[in-house]
Amino acid sequence: MTTASPQAVYLEHESWLRTVVRSRLHEPDAVEDVMQNIALAIVKHSEILNKVNRIPAWLYQIAVRQVLMYRRSSGRRRKMYDRVAADPAARIEPPASPLDGLLASETQENIQKALGKLPEIERQILMLKYAEGWSYKELASHLGVQEDTIEYRLLRARKNLRRLLVRFDDEGPGTC
Repeated sequence: MTTASPQAVYLEHESWLRTVVRSRLHEPDAVEDVMQNIALAIVKHSEILNKVNRIPAWLYQIAVRQVLMYRRSSGRRRKMYDRVAADPAARIEPPASPLDGLLASETQENIQKALGKLPEIERQILMLKYAEGWSYKELASHLGVQEDTIEYRLLRARKNLRRLLVRFDDEGPGTC
């Protein structure tokens, strides 16, 4: 059995994979995003590439899974946008005064700085959970751990973020 590189496998099958993705998605930009995710999945699983008997079938499964994951995440985003559009209270209103605007900006800046100081895994879990809306099950599957582990890691990440934000608040504006 010859050793197949992930890049060679992707390039050999890219044309028909693109057709599969295009047939399931009707957004040209989405097709490119999903194709990138397919390439990443091939690289991620490159250690089993030489053990796969039917590479086209394996690639087809990856393509379908990536399309479904894309649809799921874009559907969640669309639902969030619809909720915000339908609920006037959920909309972000311009600050009532320049001081309110400054405080909101400073708070956002402190959150970004605190996230930047967290360990990568904690930052990743928080962003996937709260920015992307992933469930514990999705996080566990993505990271290859049990859901209980995700629950613990989220708890620890929120605690560390809170600790950093309190520290930033105690130090005063503009310090971190």
